[in-house]
Amino acid sequence: MNMCTQTRLFIRGVFLLLGLMLSACATPTNAGVATRPTASVIDLSPTETPALPEPTPFPTRPEYAPGELVDYTAQTGDTLPALAARFNTTVPQILNANPFIPTTATTMPPGMPMKIPIYYKPLWGTPYQIIPDGLFVNGPSQIGFDTEAFVASQPGWLKNYVSFAGGKNRTGAQIIDLVATNFSVSPQLLLALLDFHTGAVSNPQPPLDLDDYPMEYFSTSHRGVYLQLVSAADRLNDGYYRFRAGRLIEFELLDKRFERPDPWQNAATVAIQYYFAKMYAPDAYFRAIGPDGLAANFRNLFGDPWATDTAHLPGSLEQPPMILPFELGRPWTLTGGPHTAWGTQMPYAAIDFAPPSETSGCVESHDWATAVAAGVVVRTDEGVAVLDLDGDGDERTGWNVFYLHLAEKDRATVGTVLETGQPIGHPSCEGGTSTGTHIHIARKYNGEWMLAEGILAFNLDGWVAYNGARPYEGRLQRFSQTVEACECSNKASQIMRDEK
Repeated sequence: MNMCTQTRLFIRGVFLLLGLMLSACATPTNAGVATRPTASVIDLSPTETPALPEPTPFPTRPEYAPGELVDYTAQTGDTLPALAARFNTTVPQILNANPFIPTTATTMPPGMPMKIPIYYKPLWGTPYQIIPDGLFVNGPSQIGFDTEAFVASQPGWLKNYVSFAGGKNRTGAQIIDLVATNFSVSPQLLLALLDFHTGAVSNPQPPLDLDDYPMEYFSTSHRGVYLQLVSAADRLNDGYYRFRAGRLIEFELLDKRFERPDPWQNAATVAIQYYFAKMYAPDAYFRAIGPDGLAANFRNLFGDPWATDTAHLPGSLEQPPMILPFELGRPWTLTGGPHTAWGTQMPYAAIDFAPPSETSGCVESHDWATAVAAGVVVRTDEGVAVLDLDGDGDERTGWNVFYLHLAEKDRATVGTVLETGQPIGHPSCEGGTSTGTHIHIARKYNGEWMLAEGILAFNLDGWVAYNGARPYEGRLQRFSQTVEACECSNKASQIMRDEK
């Protein structure tokens, strides 16, 4: 080990120690608003919306002098690029104001006090925080929560509900768990949201539009409870991971006004704000995001969300070593740069590889997709296998790698222990939507999808992922070598795993 390596490890150790000493999360600022809306009083047409009392104004931020240093307490998952975007500043300026932060820092230690130079922009939204990020993702906070038992113990109509979802008939609780697992969104959040819209957990009487648009997302391709939940989880994830990436610094309300999330906000709250902003007129929107909106449903069902808040993303998080997901000596193609892990929008956490083939389209392949690291297979489904790297058997904890489009034939079964590079299955078109034989891989840590580009970019044998101008575009880069994503399988898109 050379002196530079020793120094880097020492700095990282100091940074991790600081994170452990400051593990408490930031206390949310709670400001009151008037009574929340219900589905019966919300109308997207401003001329027909019944008169509602004015909401209590949220507290406002002062107009800071340009570059003024403000106090900030790091929240789970914070990164310097995202903080710079939120406070309208730059990473070098933040580092200059906080010389104890190493330039190689990844995630900030939750609870760490910081000084951030701020450049004021008007139209900041509320500082009220709805739920912590740890209760947004389907992560460690959901261990021990039994959706079926909870729903059965409540008076709401959901406990008697059965519908076709994901290829078979399922109970209401099973539908919640299916969506929570696929999108990695907390089942408690999904229950609170469904209850907010329909009284699913608290009201024995189901709404009349149960088979149409009970969650007020009016799309003919998303009718019924299951598909309404799918759409809700997809849109929530879009807001959450856009904010994580520093890309959601403003959004438009239905009256065409723009609102900028408060720079001190957390990702879960902004995701919920973004969700409701696209659904309700401003008066109903402000009630939905206040203490008497969705937050009240969550508190009534599960208690104070901040009472047991623990950070699910630690400071100085790093990806463990991973290799390319195929065998040595075979030229696979990078067919998809960073794109959605599951659903249609953010998070752009996945990349795609296709095996060599003389025929395009969905054809049987005898090539093997392989384990990017050692682990145990904890879940399989149509086209799916999840590799748990910490070996505890729970994909809600630690590092997990999600594989999609694996053929059922020869696919590793649940409980299979794999070493790095061992076969996990054959690429195919099974599961999800696919126009050609390939595999799709994405990473999660403690239930949170890890964006393919950024501070914790996908790194496979030293090949690092970068976004393109649009989803599925992009590249892998290793030093001076670059592989461009393309479905054409040309030389520029081919990559081969080599001996080290």
